[in-house]
Amino acid sequence: MAERVQKILAQWGIASRRRAEEMIVAGRVRRNGKIVQLGEKADPEKDHLEIDGKKIEPANRPKRLYILINKPIGVVSTCKDPQNRPTVIDLLPDSLASETGLHPVGRLDINTTGALLLTNDGQLTLTLTHPRYHLPKTYRVWLDGAIDRLALQRWREGILLEGKKTLPAQVEILKQTDQKTLLEVILVEGRNRQIRSVAEELGHRVLKLHRSAIGRIQLNSGNNSPLPLGDYRFLTLDELKYLKNQIN
Repeated sequence: MAERVQKILAQWGIASRRRAEEMIVAGRVRRNGKIVQLGEKADPEKDHLEIDGKKIEPANRPKRLYILINKPIGVVSTCKDPQNRPTVIDLLPDSLASETGLHPVGRLDINTTGALLLTNDGQLTLTLTHPRYHLPKTYRVWLDGAIDRLALQRWREGILLEGKKTLPAQVEILKQTDQKTLLEVILVEGRNRQIRSVAEELGHRVLKLHRSAIGRIQLNSGNNSPLPLGDYRFLTLDELKYLKNQIN
């Protein structure tokens, strides 16, 4: 059955669909020896696909990998960085870092720490990052000063950012002094620098930001102890099943 080539590459775990489209536009993908045009279809059972002259086919589809990493400050959530800053891929051993198509699911900004998923399952990435799927993400947020009840209520109900209101969020005070507030914030959307922007709109500066969970996937190791910064682990079968249930 013929499918769009970018969809095939995503299903095989070669790249996310967006990245596959970029590869096609760049002329790196060929079908039966001819350069593929964006939107062109192929039959994975009959056609021969190549990337950069290397043949790919269902039989050599890479093993699916699902990794949770605790991203430190100073590390970017990309596979490669034009400024040569350390990336999340650099945190992995060579045996994993060299796996074809391994990439982060979404992003954490360079100054945010915490839970980030890595996978070579392009279709899962495409689905999890689609706006229609509201997978909750839990953050610990340290603010300067003491946030008041009115500001908390505005955050919970949604704040207008760049002409669009944020979705309702769960926001609870965990600890507070006159100088500092620690919040737990649970979001179901992931707009760029959303927590920092909302805090600034409410008159507070984010001192520290840490993502502690993605849905029910907690940032801990196999024995339930905290996963150290810069370390990683594979998702359990139950966690993977949970993720896929969220998008079906």
